[in-house]
Amino acid sequence: MAQKKSRSTLGRLKSAGAGPETERYVLKLYVTGATERSLRAIANLKAVCEQYLKGRYHLDVVDIYRRPALLRRDQIVAVPTLVKRLPVPLRLLVGDLSRTEQVLEGLGLVVRPA
Repeated sequence: MAQKKSRSTLGRLKSAGAGPETERYVLKLYVTGATERSLRAIANLKAVCEQYLKGRYHLDVVDIYRRPALLRRDQIVAVPTLVKRLPVPLRLLVGDLSRTEQVLEGLGLVVRPA
């Protein structure tokens, strides 16, 4: 997951007007215990956050086996699922979060090229 920032990604981060340096991200990642897919999603997300949002994010990892009531409350139908609560708009990303470009798009850090 340790990928270098490409020039196109850096350029799109700037052109997307990626929020001010003080903008905080509130993220919640739903996983299923210590499965390989869950651990991969956690590692991938932490790598992206540390590279692009260092010091500007709060990540809550929810194990659905330990807190199943949250699935119903937050209307989660697949796991792993990442919920970006802040900054608005609310966004959900499903999968192991291994596609960095898609994760950055989902977080609103880059815009898809036209």
